[in-house]
Amino acid sequence: MNDFLPTASLENLRRRAQLLERLRRFFHERHFWEVETPVLSQDTVVDRFLDPMAVPDPRHAATSQPASGFPPRPLWLQTSPEFGMKRLLAAGADAIFQVTRAFRCDEIGPLHNPEFTMVEWYRVGDTLAEGMQLLAELCEALLSCGPPESITYRDAFLRHLRIDPLTASLDALRQAAEDAAVIAPESLHAASLQATDLPTREGLRDEWLHLLLAERVQPHLGRERPAILYHYPARQAALARVVATPDPVAERFELYVHGMELANGYHELLDADQLADRQRAANADRLRDGKPTLPEDNRLLAAMRQGLPPCAGVALGFDRLAMVALGATHIEQVIAFPFPRA
Repeated sequence: MNDFLPTASLENLRRRAQLLERLRRFFHERHFWEVETPVLSQDTVVDRFLDPMAVPDPRHAATSQPASGFPPRPLWLQTSPEFGMKRLLAAGADAIFQVTRAFRCDEIGPLHNPEFTMVEWYRVGDTLAEGMQLLAELCEALLSCGPPESITYRDAFLRHLRIDPLTASLDALRQAAEDAAVIAPESLHAASLQATDLPTREGLRDEWLHLLLAERVQPHLGRERPAILYHYPARQAALARVVATPDPVAERFELYVHGMELANGYHELLDADQLADRQRAANADRLRDGKPTLPEDNRLLAAMRQGLPPCAGVALGFDRLAMVALGATHIEQVIAFPFPRA
């Protein structure tokens, strides 16, 4: 077997390197400076759907493995450099970007590898509109395409499913999935029929929305030209601000090309107390999903209490960007040694 060889051709790897050079030039021309933050940290993003990789802390080595499956007092391989970069913003940085390795316990497939390259950037003073505009400019510069379309999450659902995702009930979302011939796990159907308390029903609404987005909305996004989807439901804000309109929405936006998500951005949350509340809610959802909780006390909270300046930030999957730029259909065509050959 020649499994020592790269899965990507050398020509694709050269073109990938050229794309990375153009990306750095894009940011340098806009007076961003490149930073580095730890890949291995005591802190980790607390998210319902992101599962970080735990590594034993050599200062507290132990042979026993607790029921959670995590080592005692673990360190975490970062799912993104978000926490470290925001700590730099709180210390006075103004316009920064990073190209780094990120790690997630995720499926291995055409769009996923447990270790991948992420590009993340923040600029102080940017609003939601300015964050979206910068992402659009980068998309045009690196993919040689026309200006991306901007469409709200609500309008995308109304266009492709004829349902309002911000106001539809749990039962209405279940019915929309049935009408659209979306196959949902039996466990999701059963849980939706049995749930009575509001937190559980709201969590299940999110699951149906994620399913409908993935199966019936996302495939249409960015087909003729790239699309930036924005104003997500407030419960899907992650670390974005929420706008207190009659139907609250998160100032969150994502870039799609040919139905594939490339980037996720926020007009960033500044309130440390809200961050703590969201981390508790995410851990509660993880417990309902049968997942272990993640540590809620972190240095980002301390940085935000000192003062995180108003800003917008974006995380972009560079491997997927390379797939689009090179016309690849599988992530193995744009990285040298994916997990099976690492």
